[in-house]
Amino acid sequence: MRSIELFAGAGGLALGCERAGFRPELVVEWDKWACDTIRENKAAGHPLVSTWAVHQGDVREVDWNAYANDIALISGGPPCQPFSLGGKSRAFDDTRNMFPAALAAIEAVRPKAFLIENVRGLARKSFADYLEYLTLRLTYMQNPAGSDWSSDLATMTQWKKFGLTEEYGVVRALVNAANYGIPQQRHRIFFVGFRNDQELNWVFPEPTHTLDALLVDQWVTGQYWDRHEVARNSVPDMPSRFRRRVDALRVTGATKGTLPWRTVRDALVGLPEAGDSPLQGYKNHVAQKGARSYPGHTGSELDLPAKALKAGSHGVPGGENMMRTGDNVVRYFTVRESARLQTFPDDYELHGSWGEAMRQLGNAVPVELARKIAESVYSHLSMNRDRVSEGNEKVLV
Repeated sequence: MRSIELFAGAGGLALGCERAGFRPELVVEWDKWACDTIRENKAAGHPLVSTWAVHQGDVREVDWNAYANDIALISGGPPCQPFSLGGKSRAFDDTRNMFPAALAAIEAVRPKAFLIENVRGLARKSFADYLEYLTLRLTYMQNPAGSDWSSDLATMTQWKKFGLTEEYGVVRALVNAANYGIPQQRHRIFFVGFRNDQELNWVFPEPTHTLDALLVDQWVTGQYWDRHEVARNSVPDMPSRFRRRVDALRVTGATKGTLPWRTVRDALVGLPEAGDSPLQGYKNHVAQKGARSYPGHTGSELDLPAKALKAGSHGVPGGENMMRTGDNVVRYFTVRESARLQTFPDDYELHGSWGEAMRQLGNAVPVELARKIAESVYSHLSMNRDRVSEGNEKVLV
């Protein structure tokens, strides 16, 4: 199925969609380094990007009419800074707010489905009205042409009240990537919509991994330590914040049939210790010096999912781009380790300096999270295609 990727960055969301079966017809990104990452991997023959046509430039300058009514999926993550907890949170007043550009592309192309991602800051109470506005705009795909978005929200609220025909059935979900097997606690909001000529009974994929299952794996059965060949006398102390919860799990064992959260230790299996120079056979795996811990900047724990990587290098809040070993020594993640946390393929190389590559990764959607959601969308569209084909055959008979 043909797709278009907006605000592609280094390609996390597009890679996941490619793995799910979509074939990006056009990949749009304005940042030179991110485009270089995709282009260089394409030149190296990486199979996931071999057919991608990369457009380096502003999404607002693309002639979307050339793709109208011929695309299965538009996917993308508009720049998150206007809504990020770490930014100035100027939202709709921020010149970097690209939701209007995403809406314009979807309106022009009218894909069978769309998949839009952004930071959980968008779900904050202070942005509640704007979040509802975006949901209704994606639903009706009509611009009420009021004086501003708030007056448009009032108009569309009336449309909803009186049952105006919806152009897209929209499902909105706030998810933690760790609950889908990503070794990182990354909370993001997703908008998934299906055009009204498709079946609209799609539901967001159910979580597959839980903290409780990890705690049982570590502190009840101990199988986690056995898998990682950690001697029982070397197992770290249980974090005090989990003791009461683990005691309850010893009694109930209730993990709802889910898999354990994946941890930093899980993600880094098979990677050798990085040094000052590149290791043969390991892309982007070079040590970065200068990490230090101080209050509020403590790094990610080895035996839990990482904190959400941030699009910064030094000094990001909480030390999200650092890891803390069992002896409380901190160091920066290498680019390859960070790519593992974002579930990028090991043979996919990030281009640019350490800070530049970390910025690309910090802005990315985890590839495997994208794949799981996109696979569900692909399956739903396939069922609709089969349903239409069967209907046409009956008419011919």
